Amino acid sequence: MTGDARFEDGDEQPLRLIAYEAEDLQVISALVQDAVFPVTEMAWKPKSGRFAVLLNRFRWEDVSGGERRGSYERVQSLLVIDGVQKVATQGFDRGDRDLVLSLMSLGWAEGDTPSGRLELVLAGDGGIALDVEALEVTLKDVTRPYVAPSGHVPDHPD
Repeated sequence: MTGDARFEDGDEQPLRLIAYEAEDLQVISALVQDAVFPVTEMAWKPKSGRFAVLLNRFRWEDVSGGERRGSYERVQSLLVIDGVQKVATQGFDRGDRDLVLSLMSLGWAEGDTPSGRLELVLAGDGGIALDVEALEVTLKDVTRPYVAPSGHVPDHPD
């Protein structure tokens, strides 16, 4: 079969996406919007240059115009960033082991090509900045979807 992939071709399979360019990162950013994770579920391995977060991701790919047949779902996903040289956080206490963070978006600021800064923008003015050798971000679903505890689509009041 030749031709471009269609969204429908994905069916109910787990996501596995990789971003090497800013345009690719926009897709991953949209899919991780409103993901939540305990502060204890993020890790940086300086020797390997890998930063990872285990997210509880809202399944935006199942929502069309804010509506879905059946229950809204979340899925646990790994967000992995390779080539990380430095990690900085602001706006939250990394030592608060009970803290749950909400991811709003991913942003990219290019430096001296191919390096740059990947920013994980959190709700409540928090953030995580990763200085990277090059843009390499992977999003991979690692569990089956489960019913979203809230039972509704995340809301962003003005």
